Amino acid sequence: MVGPYVATKELTDSNFTEATAGKTVVIDFWADWCGPCRSFAPVFTKVSADYDDVIFGKVDVDANPGLAQAFGVTAIPTLVVLKNNTVLHSQPGAMNEKSLRSTIDKALQGPKRMTFQF
Repeated sequence: MVGPYVATKELTDSNFTEATAGKTVVIDFWADWCGPCRSFAPVFTKVSADYDDVIFGKVDVDANPGLAQAFGVTAIPTLVVLKNNTVLHSQPGAMNEKSLRSTIDKALQGPKRMTFQF
């Protein structure tokens, strides 16, 4: 465990490909005006401390509409788990800590769904 306050990485339309290539990434699609997104943010950050080999990234959908569109995000927050540019899981809605951990663990152990290129 790295620590209780591990910063998440800001992912943008311009840095996404380089920041995620060949890696396992958990992405929170959010917006500043979204109440459930603000409630979910500290849970997302807290859980990130327990996954040393996983990048936890945040995508502001208003500032990065290309990524939101590419991933088919129609509601926020939306959680996406990628491994080597393959979507393992995508789910809209805020989660509590237990649900988030369970979702990530299942996605990392489950079958691949689709390959993504941006």
